[in-house]
Amino acid sequence: MTKPTLLVMAAGMGSRYGGLKQIDPMGPGGETILDYSVFDAVRAGFGKVVFIIRPDFEAAFRDGVARKFQDRIPVEYAFQTLNRLPLGFFVPEGRDKPWGTTHAILCAREVVHEPFAVINADDFYGKTSFAVLAQHLQTLPLNSHAYSMVGFTLKNTLSDFGSVARGVCKTDPEGFLTEIYELMRIERTPDGARHTDEAGIAHALSGEEPVSMNMWGFSPYLFHQLDILFEEFLVEHGKELKSECYIPLSVGQLIRRKLATCKVLPTDSTWFGVTYREDKPIVQASLAKLTDEGHYPKNLWA
Repeated sequence: MTKPTLLVMAAGMGSRYGGLKQIDPMGPGGETILDYSVFDAVRAGFGKVVFIIRPDFEAAFRDGVARKFQDRIPVEYAFQTLNRLPLGFFVPEGRDKPWGTTHAILCAREVVHEPFAVINADDFYGKTSFAVLAQHLQTLPLNSHAYSMVGFTLKNTLSDFGSVARGVCKTDPEGFLTEIYELMRIERTPDGARHTDEAGIAHALSGEEPVSMNMWGFSPYLFHQLDILFEEFLVEHGKELKSECYIPLSVGQLIRRKLATCKVLPTDSTWFGVTYREDKPIVQASLAKLTDEGHYPKNLWA
C-alpha cells in the first residue's frame, strides 16, 4: 500500500508573519498550528511531507520549523517563484504577488510522485480530517482523477471578529462536489451567516454549507491537468499584477468539464485558524482543551 505525501503550502509564511521566527506558538508546549498538522499526518500514515516555500527563507524554515520533526517523517522542499512559468510566458513588470495556490502545487511536481494531500500551513484541520483523507489516498491509483476534499461546516470556520473568505461548496446526493464558489466576505449572524458581494449586496447563508479549507486529496495525474488550466489562466490574466489562480477554482473547472470527480469527505474535526489577532487566544484555548482531553501529548515532539 502506497503511503501518501502531505504537501504543505507555506510559501507565504515569511511575508505573512514577518519572518519565520515570528510564527506564534499556539499549543501548551509552544507548538505552532503547523506542528499539529504534521503530527496528525504522521499518525494517519502519511509517508513524507513536502513544504512549498520561497527560496529566500529555506535555511530559516529548515532550522526554525522542520528541524523539530524531521526525524519523525521524511521532509522535502519545493520552491515557488514568480518566474516559474510555462514556456512563452513572462512575469509582467511590477508584479510581486504570487500566482496562487494552483501555481504553488505545480511547483511541487518534481518531488511528488504518489497520491498526495494539500493543506495550508497555518490552518488546524484535526486528527479525523487527516485520517479520512489518508484512507482515501492509500488506495488511489497514480493516474486516477477521482479526487477528494475534506469538507468543513461553514459555521464552524467563521471568526467572531470580522469577515472571512471561504470556498462554499455544492454537492450532489452522493456527496460529490458539483460547484465551488469563492466568497470573499462572509460574516457570522445570529441565525447563520451572510455574504456581501462586490456590489455591497448581502446574501443570507444558513451556516450549514460545506466549505473548502484547502484540504484536498489528489493523484499525480493532477499536475498534467493543472498545466493546461494554468496556461489558460495566464493567457487571460497573465499581464495583470494581482490576479491569482486558486486551486478550488481549478478543481471546479475540471468538474464542469467532466475531467475529474471530487468526493467531499465529512469530518467531525473542528477547523480553526488565526484570521484576526483576536482569534489567537481562542485557538490557544482550543488546543489546550484538546491536549487536556488526551487528543495530543503536552509536547508533540518530545
